[in-house]
Parts: sequence; structure tokens; C-alpha cells
Amino acid sequence: AGAMNPNISLILDTAAAFFSTDKPLQQGAHDPAATGLNLQQLEMHIQSAVDPYLEMQANIVFAQFGVEVEEAYARSLSLPHRLQVRAGQFLAPFGRLNPTHPHSWKFADQPLVNGKFLGSEGLRGLGVETSWLLPTPWYAEMTGAVQMGRDVCCARSFWGGDALPVKSPMDLVAITRLAQFFPLDDSWSVMWGLSAALGPNASGPGNRTDIYGSDLFVRYRPVGDPQRRSLSWHTEWMFRARQRPGDSLQDQGWMTFLAWQYALRWEVGARAEAVTGVTNDPLDPEWDGTRGRYTGQWTFYPSHFSRIR
Repeated sequence: AGAMNPNISLILDTAAAFFSTDKPLQQGAHDPAATGLNLQQLEMHIQSAVDPYLEMQANIVFAQFGVEVEEAYARSLSLPHRLQVRAGQFLAPFGRLNPTHPHSWKFADQPLVNGKFLGSEGLRGLGVETSWLLPTPWYAEMTGAVQMGRDVCCARSFWGGDALPVKSPMDLVAITRLAQFFPLDDSWSVMWGLSAALGPNASGPGNRTDIYGSDLFVRYRPVGDPQRRSLSWHTEWMFRARQRPGDSLQDQGWMTFLAWQYALRWEVGARAEAVTGVTNDPLDPEWDGTRGRYTGQWTFYPSHFSRIR
């Protein structure tokens, strides 16, 4: 009787915060951004197989001031030639962190470069995506997608809040990613990714934005360790070029962190990041120099289903 019922889960993220200024420089929509108690989000995840050919997933986010459909898409289950397709609204396959949700992050807020270049809620939108598992001796996946580059929250470097009409495929944001995984031995593994997002921006007819990124994830986890100890190193770098009438704006940013799970329920981490700024930037007129940040975290996991950070 329950075969057609979807799997449903609720994920709650809250934070207590203190800031020394009335205008914190946070970039993420789910970041704690005010002194006091913050509801980062209540996310409902829904997943179900539709039939032998399709599954459907949705992530509905509840905040203090409204509800939004963060993701809702159908994904293929049985295409030939190592292909997979999904269609709907989804987080773009750009970098390693952008396609993930806040409850799976290693820190309580979004990296600065993701918020400035992609959007306060990451790069996402309505679109279609195709991924291909390459026939290589190692794991290699090539992904391509097209999305509507709208809304300040989710396509900040592209059309943003200017909902211009789509007149040709060039008016969509094209995203591509190559991800490669290398198991060095039973304890060490490496994943390296290259990403690009290309599309129109709102500065004038024919002007475009190009964003390129590279990400590296290295993990050490000894096989058979009863404490499940592990050490993870995650680095992402992005470069952005935006055309304007008679000009081009270029900036870049990076973040890197180490996370060490030193016992079954305990983890500690440190992150460093920096993002450059440019003068006469219409998106960030007050961000004309390099802005950096250092973050530490200490986490206790009472169980697999809860976290105190």
C-alpha cells in the first residue's frame, strides 16, 4: 500500500550569532546574518520513483518570511550508453559545493566567492541537464546543462533580477563540468573537477558573463578504523569575466578548508578564503579590493541524524 508514497525528510538548520557591525558582510541567503537567533532554513526533501524510467526529487525550503521551491526535477533511471538526464529546477553542476545543500556543508555559512559570483542561494534555475559516464579506466563524468539565468538569488552574474525574454539558445546559461575520481589506494582518494558557466548579463544587449572554476577534493580515511577517522581537504577557485558597454570586468576568488574527523562523533575544521573586487562594479560598488575571511569550526555529532557545530 505504501509503494507509491514518497520518502520525506525534514532538515532544520538554526544558528546563534554575534556581529560587531550592524551590516554583516555575509553573502549567503542561508547564512546567519543578524546578531541573535537565526533560522537558516527548514528544508523538506521529497523523493520517489515514478516508474522504472524516472524518479522525482524536490527540496522545499521554509523560512520565516515565506516558502520556496529550491529544487524540483525528474531524473532518468535507465538510459543506455551511460547517459542520465534530469529536467526541472535544480542547482547547477558548477564546482563541488554549489550542487549541495547547507546541511551538508562543513561550515555554517556559504563561501564568499560562491555568494558573489553565483548567487546567495547558489547558481540554479529551470533547465535540462545531461550527464555521461565516460568509458575510461577511472571514474570520469561529463555534465552539460542549460538554465534560465534569472533572479538575483540564483544567477547573480547573469540576468539576475532583470527577467529578459528568451529569444534564442544564447539567452540561456550554459553550464558544463568534468569530474574525475582517482582512488589512490584503500585509504586515499582524490576528486578533481573543472567547470564553466557562460551566459548573458543585464549590462546591455549582447554582453555576456563567463565564469570558470576548478575544484579539488582529497580525502584520507583509513580502512577498518572503528572511529571512522578521516581528513578532508577541499579547495575551489573561480574566475569571472563580465562584458559591459565598452569595458570588461574581471575578478577571481578562492576558498580552501581542512576538516578532520578525529573521533566517531567529533570533527574540527579550518577554512581560508579571499575574493578580489573591481572599481565601478554595478553589482558590488563598495567591493573594490580584496576581501578575505578565516573560519574555524568544531562539531559534535550526537548521532548520524543531528549535529551541533
